[in-house]
Formats: sequence, C-alpha cells, structure tokens
Amino acid sequence: MRQITTMIVTIIMLAFLAACDTNNHEPTAGSQAAGTPEVQVTTSSSFESPGNDPESQSNILLAEWTGPYSGVPAFDKMDLGDLREALEIGMAKNLEEIDAIANNPEPPSCENTIMALERSGDDLNRVFTYWSIWSGNLSTTEFREIQREMSPILSEFNSKITQNQKLFDRVKAVYENPDMKNRPADEQRLVRLVYDQFARDGATLNDTDKARYAAIDQRLAELYTEFGNNVLSDEEGYVTFLTEEQTGGLPGSVKSAAASAATERGQEGQYAITNTRSSMDPFLTYSTERDLREQVWNTYYGRGDNGDEHDNNAIISEILKLRDERVGLLGYDNYAQWRLEDRMAKNPENALELMEAVWPAAIARVAEEVADMQAMADAEDADISIAPWDYRFYAEKVRQSKYDLDSDEVKQYLQLDKLREAMFYVAGELFKFNFAPVPEGSVPVFHPDVKVWEVTNKDTGDHIGLWYLDPFARTGKRSGAWASSYRSHTTFDGKQTVLSSNNSNFIKGPPGEPVLISWNDAETYFHEFGHALHSLSSNVKYPTLNGGVRDYTEFQSQLLERWLTTDAVIDNYLVHHETGEPIPAELVTKIKAAATFNEGFATTEYLASALVDMYLHTAEDVSNIDPDQFERETLTKLNMPKEVVMRHRTPHFGHIFSGEGYSSGYYGYLWAEVLTSDAAEAFAEAPGGFYDTEVADRLVKHLFAIRNAVDPADAYRAFRGRDAGVSALMRDRGFPVPEGAE
Repeated sequence: MRQITTMIVTIIMLAFLAACDTNNHEPTAGSQAAGTPEVQVTTSSSFESPGNDPESQSNILLAEWTGPYSGVPAFDKMDLGDLREALEIGMAKNLEEIDAIANNPEPPSCENTIMALERSGDDLNRVFTYWSIWSGNLSTTEFREIQREMSPILSEFNSKITQNQKLFDRVKAVYENPDMKNRPADEQRLVRLVYDQFARDGATLNDTDKARYAAIDQRLAELYTEFGNNVLSDEEGYVTFLTEEQTGGLPGSVKSAAASAATERGQEGQYAITNTRSSMDPFLTYSTERDLREQVWNTYYGRGDNGDEHDNNAIISEILKLRDERVGLLGYDNYAQWRLEDRMAKNPENALELMEAVWPAAIARVAEEVADMQAMADAEDADISIAPWDYRFYAEKVRQSKYDLDSDEVKQYLQLDKLREAMFYVAGELFKFNFAPVPEGSVPVFHPDVKVWEVTNKDTGDHIGLWYLDPFARTGKRSGAWASSYRSHTTFDGKQTVLSSNNSNFIKGPPGEPVLISWNDAETYFHEFGHALHSLSSNVKYPTLNGGVRDYTEFQSQLLERWLTTDAVIDNYLVHHETGEPIPAELVTKIKAAATFNEGFATTEYLASALVDMYLHTAEDVSNIDPDQFERETLTKLNMPKEVVMRHRTPHFGHIFSGEGYSSGYYGYLWAEVLTSDAAEAFAEAPGGFYDTEVADRLVKHLFAIRNAVDPADAYRAFRGRDAGVSALMRDRGFPVPEGAE
C-alpha cells in the first residue's frame, strides 16, 4: 500500500521533516459534520474514473517517468494548472485498484491482498512527488489555494481506503493466518505494519465512529494546511531592512548575504534580515545594535502569534481537541499514548523519563552560561541584564574569551562546495558510494539552483540512484533543511533505484563568491546528508518497509554529523576560501575544546519544545487550551531560564501542528541522540576509529540498509551487541552522568 496513510498525512501538510531540526521533513473549506454517513470505496462522485479521456492521459504529473536512470520526474514540465486534475485522476485510479483488491473473489492471501496493496497507487504517488516540490520548494499563492481546497479531499480519499471494511477484513485474515509465522521475516513485518496501519486509522470502529473519525481527519487536514501556510506567510511577510549604519558588528559574509537578499526584494543598497533561522541566527550573534537584535528576535519568535489573520493559536486549540477526540474513539487515554505505541519509546512515560533526566543538567548549565555572559556585559559597562536577544551575541564573546575561538574565523574555512565534497568522501569510505555530477541538462530540475549527481557503487560501478541538491533560500521555499525521496529502493517487482534529495536554505552570496556557512550549519549539512544516505543504502524488498520509526530515523542522520570533526575531513576539506590553506591545527584544537560550549542553551531550547509538545498531548483536559497560556505556565513549572526561549514556540511549531509526523514525537531527536552517542563511542573505540572498516560494515548492514524491515531495537542490538544507555549522551554534552546510569 506504499504507506498510504503516512503518505497522505505528509502530502497534505507543508513538510517540516527531520528534517530536520538540528539542521525532513508539512499544510479550507468547511468541516464535515459528525454523523456523516460512512464513506464506502467507490469510483463515483468526486473520484469518478476518467476512463480513456485523451486530456486525462496527457497530464504530465500522472505520466510514467521516462529518460535515463530508470526514469526521472519531469520537473521541467510540471504545470500547476495540471495539479487538481492529476490528483482527481490519481485518486480515482487508486480507488479502482483498491476496489479490485477488496472484492477479489479468491480467499485472502498475502499475494492477492498485501502484495496487491504494495503495487497500488503508482499514479498518485507520482503526482505527490510534484506536490511535495510545490509545497516545500516552490510554494505560491496559487498552490496554497489548491492545497487548501484539496487537503480535505485527500483526507476523505484516505478514509475511503483505510475504512473499507471488505479490504480490512482481507488484511486481517492474512494477519491472523497461522501460516504467516512460516513466511520470511520481512514479509511478516510488512503484514504486521499494514494491519496496524489500518487498525490505528479507525478500521476496527463501528460505522458511526468510522464516520466521525473520517470527519475529524478531514478537518485536521484543513487545519494543518492553514497552520503551515500561516507560518510561511509570516516568514515571507516580515523582513527587517537595514541601512549601512545599522550593520555594526556584522561580518562581511553576513552583510554580503543580507545585501543579496535585499536586492532580490527590490531594495538595492539595503540589507535584508529575513524571517528565517539561517538569517536570524547570525544577525543575533554578531549585530552590535541591541534594539535591532530585539526587533529581529521578536519577529522570528512571534511567527504565528501576532493576533492577525495568520495567528495560529485558535487553530492549535482545535487541533488538540480533535486529536484527543479521535484517539478516544480508539480507546486511548490521550493522543501521545496512541502516537508512541509503535515507537521505540512505546509510551509517553518512557519519553518523559528520558527528557526529565536530562533537563536539570541542561538548565543548570544555562545558569553557568548566563553568569559568564552577564560578567562579560558588566565588564563592558553595558548596563543590561542578559535577555533572549542577547544570548547569542554574548555567547560569542564568551566563546572568544574562553577559547579564543571566533566563529567568523572558523566560517572562512567552511565553504559549501568543499563541505559537499567532504560528505561525498565520507560516503565513499563508509558506504562505498561514488557521486558524479550528471551531464548538464540530462536530468530535469525544478529550479536552476538544483544540481544532480549519479550515485554508484565505487567497487562494482553498479547504479544506485540519483541525489538532488537544492541548497539556497528563496521566496516560496519553506525554511529549514530537510531530506526527501522521490523514489525509494525496492526489489519487489524488479529493482527500483533511489531518487533522493537534500534541501537547505543557505543564503546565496554575490555571483562568483563562495558560500560560507557556520559550524552549526555545517553539522546540519552533514545531518541531512545522513537522511539521504539512509535512503540510498536501502536494500529492502517491499515499498512499505522503506518507512521508519520516528524516534529512530533521526539517529542515522545525527550520527553522520560526527564525521565533520574527523581528521580526514578537517585536513582535506576545511580550507580557507581565499588562500586555499588548510584550517590551522591550533584552530581545530580550539573547535574541539569548545565542543560542548553553549550546550546548556542548545539542549534547553530543544528540550523545552519537546516537553511542551508532550505535555500538550498528555493533558487531562484539552477542551479549552489556550496555547500561549499553556506554554507560559508549563515553562514556569519547568523553571525555564528567562534568558532562553523554546526552539520552536507553540504558534509556529510546524513539526507538531502542520501535520502529525512529529506530534508527541519531538522528543525523538533526544531518543535518537542516545543511540547516536553510544554508536559514536563504538567507532571511537575501534582500531580504525571513525573509518574502521568492520564497524562501518556493521553500521551499513544493520542500521542503514535494512530501513524498517527490522524492529529498530533489534537492529541496534545487532550492531552494538547490547542496548544503548544514557551515559554516552551525558558525556557527549558535558553533563554529569546520573548515578547508576548505563
């Protein structure tokens, strides 16, 4: 079934994925009322079959992919005017396939039911590939209108599949067949995942509750779309323009990028600080204009919370109520209980136990960091108390004072193109991958900034897939960094090769000048590439098994960040953008010495978001939550330092309110970091260090290639020989290891 439910939920939102937060990786008409008659699988109504209408057959968004590399998306021919029709035709065709499976007169079997579902939906999947590009990379007012219109229709379509009783009866019969235990392990897991997908999406409910469940899904689809578009509107609508006199303290690279951003917006001669993290963060780090720092800070952290037509607070309240009602139909006490049932954490209590174990050490470190910063400000006679818009600015001063480490000096050695070459080197050493640019014009792209590489096995020359890179910010592109796949590996009906992509929002400098990025951005670059390698490494047979468990899938990408500080990368790829000289050894020593600097801030801003997410979704009464009030009261109870704010404040927390990918699951980055820290120690202890061949082989075999074909806990034990404990994480962050911790 190619993860139909997950696919629809992802498509109808503006994808805030995995992407990634350390840096995938989501979306209005009236709602369907309770008591709406049960929707049956049919090809009538809005899903009427197009038959052989020539106009329908010519829609490029539905067409099979042609060209080299086993076919590629026709990104150069995609036309937004084709989208509605393509979605309608794709849904109709998919429902015809579902109808045939559900009404098959033969007794249900793995082949005629589960495998048939795996083969269904190809036409619609191709349309969704283009949808994801418009949603994440090329959003326009016109697309957002289509998105608002189609999101509830897509939700209704999803319900027609997951609530089809005949279909579910067949899936259940296969799942409960005693002979399944004799089938291959990956096939057993596939059947279990498909059954759970139906059951968790309301297939076991009575007709009345099914109808209400479907109605809730439709309304949530509308709300997710509206939430995500509101955040995007605030990111596009608020830009701080500066004069030359207001650029005090900004390094040349930051000024250059801001000047380019202003020129793109028709403000030649000025400097634009856009309302995205990649623009906000360096400004707050270097600007000597405290009033402007406060203005930029308020603009960024006020997204979705401005009391205007793009305010998200009422939307959040409704989302929380609907989520709670929906899981109540299935018998769960709260939304988080339902969400975590199939995650590694298993329940919210386990997730909270981990977060609450780390929280005290994090805020204690913040107190130390603030004391250092306040002392610095006092020594300058600044006559201020450290405020949130001062944190980055004075942290940079303390960094320079304590470690003689200037972030802008480091940046001179972090060229975007060189870092990409470094990632290719790591992929070659660990995964035996070779990346070669495809001939210009041979693979269609959706924007001139996008470049494409062919990935092959460097030992055998076998083709593995393509890697697309869209690195730069632009109007209509959502903020952040994420990875996605246009086609996943399978050997189900012949080998299907991978089309993977990474997407970032680096600020493009003037033509001909190298793009220089911060150390944090370099880590993010490696992180997102880790997601791409996870996709490119796949050796699974069935499409559904290319999915993942959310509190596990960040592990692989977090782990890849560790290779940025390996000697091979530092010695060969971190070179000065003007002189070409390698980064000096003394500067590297300073970077490593400062590795845990500001860890209190980083951990606290993240954990505050993760804890608020979990408390929102385990609240006893969600009938009338005021999001702003809940956020304030929760942070007060947590003794949140006043100098730090949540990494994602609730009104723009797209990970949990623009879809359901990370809802009740933002803790997953920390859960995955436990695995990451432990796995990194396995490499550090190996004879060959981070390039040890034997450990690398185990890594690829057990933690990358198998995707979701093996339970993540079993997969990690196969790699490490034991479960991971929290001790390595605490050591990594420079925090005290709790007594008795493993």
